[in-house]
Amino acid sequence: MSQRLTLGHSPDSDDAFMFYALAEGLVDTQGLEFDHVLRDIQTLNEWAREGRLDCTAISVHAYPYVAERYAILGHGASMGDGYGPMVVAREPITTRELAQATIAVPGELTSAFLALGLYFAGPFRYEVMHFDRILEAVSAGRVDAGLIIHEGQLTHGEGGLVTVVDLGAWWRAETGLPLPLGVNCVRKEMPADMRQRVSQALRESIRYGLEHRSEALAHAMRYAREMTVEIADRFVGMYVNAWTLDMGERGRESIRLFLDRGAQRGLAPKAGRIEFVD
Repeated sequence: MSQRLTLGHSPDSDDAFMFYALAEGLVDTQGLEFDHVLRDIQTLNEWAREGRLDCTAISVHAYPYVAERYAILGHGASMGDGYGPMVVAREPITTRELAQATIAVPGELTSAFLALGLYFAGPFRYEVMHFDRILEAVSAGRVDAGLIIHEGQLTHGEGGLVTVVDLGAWWRAETGLPLPLGVNCVRKEMPADMRQRVSQALRESIRYGLEHRSEALAHAMRYAREMTVEIADRFVGMYVNAWTLDMGERGRESIRLFLDRGAQRGLAPKAGRIEFVD
């Protein structure tokens, strides 16, 4: 008999691309069936703290809060390899000026928020709002700047906004590593062989999408929030790629370093020994 598991991920084009083959039954799931639960990443982070789902996407920043419940899968990570979440404003401002500004952020458990905290030498002012309201809030002058995730990284210039700092580029310059943003996790209480099967099913789904790009992109366009196909393709390419297929040791190193620095700065709890499932 097949085993049914809950699988949480965001209703975004990159996640839709990644999970396309699983959702459409196009790969061998090794006797597993997945009930896809689509929620925004902030909700998934909060649910992971309660252990609601068998497998779930979370922000890397959220992992120390759920480390007792979940292990990180080696497949399915979103890494910013020299690019990533960015702070945008209506006009160029200096880092000193930015530290005195009010910055709209998409959630306190997002990896973008932790990266911004590491970027600053001290505290900064911020206002939490839903990610898809941030660009408009900056343009309207309701906040001084905004921390942008998702496709806003590619489209903010169309509204006349400028990049103040690209946190993925900053992290790469600081460490030589990609900025770890999102990962997929599986419950630790699940038997080891089943966790391995979950990991392999996810890897095959990612592989299928990358090898059948046009079909997977057409599926992802259902969740593209009015993006053009060109922008969606660029965005998916940024966050579903070789790092996603297998983060490898450099990806693991970056996650450890990111969370270690967050703990050292008092921005996140200590994660302890991070368990990975290949």
